[in-house]
Amino acid sequence: MRNELKSLILATAVVGCGDSGGRGDSASASASATMTATMTPATLSDTTPTGDGTAEGTATVTDSGVSNSDSQATGDSTTNDSAVSATGSDDGGFKSDLGKQPDFGPIGCGGGGMGGGDPDFSYIWIANSAQNTISKIDTQTLQEKGRYWVRPDNLGNPSRTSVNLSGDVVTASRDGGFTKFHAVVDDCQDTNGIPGIQTSVDANMLPWDQEECRAWHTPMAYISQRPAAWTQGTFNNATCKYENQKAWTSGNNLQNGTVDVLLVNGDNGAIEQLVTVSGIMADYYGIYGAAVDKQGNFWGSQLGQGYLVNINRETFAVKTWPMVAGGYGMTVDSKGYVWTCSSNASRFDPMTETWVTMTVGGNGGCMEDGKGTLYLGGYANGVPSIVAVNTETLAVTGSYAVPQYTHGISIDFYGYVWGVSMGTEAYRVDVDNGGTISTFTGLVGAYTYSDMTGFALSNVGTPSG
Repeated sequence: MRNELKSLILATAVVGCGDSGGRGDSASASASATMTATMTPATLSDTTPTGDGTAEGTATVTDSGVSNSDSQATGDSTTNDSAVSATGSDDGGFKSDLGKQPDFGPIGCGGGGMGGGDPDFSYIWIANSAQNTISKIDTQTLQEKGRYWVRPDNLGNPSRTSVNLSGDVVTASRDGGFTKFHAVVDDCQDTNGIPGIQTSVDANMLPWDQEECRAWHTPMAYISQRPAAWTQGTFNNATCKYENQKAWTSGNNLQNGTVDVLLVNGDNGAIEQLVTVSGIMADYYGIYGAAVDKQGNFWGSQLGQGYLVNINRETFAVKTWPMVAGGYGMTVDSKGYVWTCSSNASRFDPMTETWVTMTVGGNGGCMEDGKGTLYLGGYANGVPSIVAVNTETLAVTGSYAVPQYTHGISIDFYGYVWGVSMGTEAYRVDVDNGGTISTFTGLVGAYTYSDMTGFALSNVGTPSG
């Protein structure tokens, strides 16, 4: 998979270099017409595991359950590089000629450009829900490069993270609040009165008023706020940076069948648009997960068998469709199909407004690799596994056993598939090397299954007009 990712990124992330977000071929329409498997949705819940507050990172690599290394990140705030390594049959090095990531631009832009060399950085951002923080983890070294409070009261209960095409993250707090952090120190602002930039560099958090890589925090008074999804923005060839990046979120107040969907300015956190959605399932959670398509339009799904929600990025017109099966995670794939995932995989075609669904053994988040495979957290034959599904036939094509049930699924720009447990661990799975697992340990009540690397946003492509 990694050897083919360069063509995917060039097709979807480089301004003016192609259009990968179109509809699939006639086989897709045929599948939509013939596959009508149904299921009884399972009872789902949104629980937050408790943690002891310990912030210590450990990375190991296993193959068929054999541990090959056990190097520890001690969380010493005096060093930028904790002593964590991942060894074994996977050397942890550069896997394909991806070029600069994730601040994509035309070839030659920004030095490394897309022409060759290692990405400048590749992070996965995971919420420590029980600790009210998020962690920034290097996807290659498995070193934690920062941990941050998400609200000034050190509360919030964060659950979703979303990464934009510049590498920056927003996180939504279940108890209300939306917060952005910069990935690169050069983008951070000296605001706390102490010379230089003060920011977390490992598993230790700085006090709220000292942390300077927090770009902004927008308080929001919702009883349930979960979705987070960046739009693509536009690439400025003169500055080699993305501009006009916006972020979607949603919150529920009154459990009266209406929820708010908000479009937030990515530069300053200001709420630019509030859309009220009515006629959907009236429950505590409101809209549960979110993603965007190629045009930056909002797609949201509800927990269980509720409704799929679409909001047009330009007109803010709302459309809703009943979900045909229970849902938990959701994503938009490289062909523009919208997926809701649980014990089933359900594919919605926005062009025909039709569903296809099949039970696949998942039970959490999902993401597509850009080449026709959807990965879900779940079980295979009763064993905690990451399940692979063909996006055209919806047939299970493989599974990769992991030590614990993985609730969240993401793919990084090296092609590794990540599974996030609901405890202390996250697993990086090398699907091209027999499912070799590298384990990061040190999370606290981990809970993330949104676009925590930015790959899904790149995967759907950028507007063509």
